[in-house]
Amino acid sequence: MSVDIAIRKMIESDCRDIDEQFIQQGWGSRREVLSNYLKEQEAKQRKVYVALFRGNVAGYVTVVPLAKEGPFKGKYPEIVDFNVFEKFQKQGVGKQLLDKAECSAKAFSTIITLGVGLHKGYGPAQRIYVKRGYVPDGSGVWFNNINCEMNEPCQNNDDLVLYLSKELS
Repeated sequence: MSVDIAIRKMIESDCRDIDEQFIQQGWGSRREVLSNYLKEQEAKQRKVYVALFRGNVAGYVTVVPLAKEGPFKGKYPEIVDFNVFEKFQKQGVGKQLLDKAECSAKAFSTIITLGVGLHKGYGPAQRIYVKRGYVPDGSGVWFNNINCEMNEPCQNNDDLVLYLSKELS
């Protein structure tokens, strides 16, 4: 574990700090989503872990106890949102966040799941998941939470995903 990286549960000020990182990166505000994550964490409906790199918010991951959509709905825990801000990538932050998420899920399951987008913006996440042993579930791609049939139209945006799972040892 790098001494430069610390992982902890989300606190209220993280909503502002994470949102600022998104805006600096040229993405839209996610303040409302982040506030909802904090409320769900307090209600024990979601675990939210925040990574600090040398004291700066560098990324976060959330885990829900049971997937809410896709092929794993209601069966296994799911990583629902995983972000390492661009300026902190390739420094071990993502690895430590995923270690924490997987360890958290291991307390109540032998399997963890996730859905990953297919456009190139998700390239770093796709690579880290494969390297960590996540495998596609075999159902193909999903668009707007519906399993796509062959030749069915879809759009290559954040709603086009492939679901993966990993056995936790």
